[in-house]
Amino acid sequence: MYAYTDFDRQFLSQRATQFRDQLQRWQAGILGDDEFKPLRLQNGWYVQRFAPMLRVAVPYGEISSTQLRVLARIARDFDHKEVHDLSQANAALADVPSLPDRCAHFTTRQNVQFNWIPLTRAADVMDLLASVNMHGIQTSGNCIRNITTDAFAGIAVDEVADPRPFAEILRQWSTLHPEFAFLPRKFKVAITGATEDRAATPWHDVGLRLVRRTPTLPAALDSLPPEGAQTGLGRPDAGLNADDDLGFQVRVGGGMGRTPIIGSVIREFLPWTQILNYLEAIVRVYNRFGRRDNAYKARIKILVKAEGQRFIDEVEAEYSDILDKDGAPHTLTQAELDRVSAHFVQPDLSCDRKSADDKIAHILKAAAEDDLEFSRWLQRNVRAHRNPDLRAVTLSFKRVGQAPGDASAEQLERAADLADRFSAGEARVTHEQNLVLPWVRCDQLPDLWREARRLGLARPNIGLLTDMIACPGGDFCDLANARSLPIAQTLLERYRDLDELHDLGEVDLHISGCINSCGHHHSGHIGILGVDKDGQEWYQVTLGGSDGSRLSGAATPGRVIGPSFAADEMGDVVEAILDTYRSQRQPGERFAATLRRIDLDPFKAATQAVRTHTAPGNRTAAAA
Repeated sequence: MYAYTDFDRQFLSQRATQFRDQLQRWQAGILGDDEFKPLRLQNGWYVQRFAPMLRVAVPYGEISSTQLRVLARIARDFDHKEVHDLSQANAALADVPSLPDRCAHFTTRQNVQFNWIPLTRAADVMDLLASVNMHGIQTSGNCIRNITTDAFAGIAVDEVADPRPFAEILRQWSTLHPEFAFLPRKFKVAITGATEDRAATPWHDVGLRLVRRTPTLPAALDSLPPEGAQTGLGRPDAGLNADDDLGFQVRVGGGMGRTPIIGSVIREFLPWTQILNYLEAIVRVYNRFGRRDNAYKARIKILVKAEGQRFIDEVEAEYSDILDKDGAPHTLTQAELDRVSAHFVQPDLSCDRKSADDKIAHILKAAAEDDLEFSRWLQRNVRAHRNPDLRAVTLSFKRVGQAPGDASAEQLERAADLADRFSAGEARVTHEQNLVLPWVRCDQLPDLWREARRLGLARPNIGLLTDMIACPGGDFCDLANARSLPIAQTLLERYRDLDELHDLGEVDLHISGCINSCGHHHSGHIGILGVDKDGQEWYQVTLGGSDGSRLSGAATPGRVIGPSFAADEMGDVVEAILDTYRSQRQPGERFAATLRRIDLDPFKAATQAVRTHTAPGNRTAAAA
């Protein structure tokens, strides 16, 4: 993971000191609420429905065991709902006593959130974070948000190049660049270095994909098992040709929200040395022409959609000026790339590549003979690694009685212990709201499985229905129209049976509490969106969304299957969708493929049949 420099540490320490001063001036009445708001947002502090929310940056999802323990301390010592006045709670939207506290929440952007920390203690929390090189910079506000990559970056077998050094260069450069400080709207950048796009780059304001002019991926990579079906125990060799020209395919204008749009490719190949100059050209054009009078129309996706080729022409003209008139001031050099790459320190592990095949054979034999659950865990939770003696193992944070992506203080402590024992002290937050241990030796897999199972973190459901994505929803967020967590719990309760889950196979379920789509409902095979009608909660269902992964196909938004459903209908609605899949699938066919083949009508008919009080003639307030 990235090793912070002395400058990095000094910068974060000074930033924490600045925030303490700003907080004290606000508390003393010297700074008004309007003056304090942009300052707290620049450090990751929101004000939510009942309490402040802190969003902590986890660049590229990489987090050390030491950092996990500090997050556990924050959850245990600061994240307390009883210190807040909950008398104004909206009973229609939240059962406050049941809401989780003393926990952290993994987000879909690989950050960590806390929902109950009082602002009066915010400075103490920021000091704690800074002590372990953590902060809330670029997590909030109208700026370039934290730049994301694939959670398996640097270890994936299908990687053209490691995207993390480029992402870190962009992070350092954009943090203090005045052009990026006050954009018309939030601005999200994602980078993938793999042949499979696991970073959902088409769904971002700017999506960057590392490519080579002459691809030289070995044939072995073409024969990798499909996403979700791989055991993680094969032995492909990367064998990339480092002499090929490396660059970026550049997409602009993707995003979810009220208007889901897939980003447009505006450059098929941009030399990697020019990525900063080109990104500056994009942002300059956005700053000049992006709307600032309407929050929903201020995203760059609206500008790109409205202007089309003109937008591309403006970017190219600005880029030409940066090169010819400004002297290409941000051109990257190999020396700079090497400098930053050197800070991504590989753990010094005792690995014997020659013995990897024997270890794999032994593990597979044990799985087949001794324990079906272990076998399933190897299939679902264990991924192949660039180093054939290692594996990447996902710890599941999706289980009954716990909000998807939530981790208690104790669970954070135990995850840190697992990271120390099995993964060189490192874990990674995934886009799917889980944790990955990226440096696990093959011969340690049985011991890791037993220990993770004892801690309740080894459920073999990764990529399956209950490995759902869900935002905190109306229980916490004052932007949300409806609760997400009760719907998630209903489904977690209903689909406990692992045999049933594995029979269903890969089903990508996403839940959002509002149209802002923090739960990424647009890109789910099954998307659930909370909507409001006359102050009541309703849920719109979409089918056929895709994030651009190999499993789901080309990125596309899901399609609405009809009028909204009531909360107490949602369990039956999802069951009707899955029953339709069971009855219509062909041998070996996955949910996404069946849906593409038969289209929406059979699913629509099945869901309409299970309506109760929203059925025609009984419906009182369902949203369109």
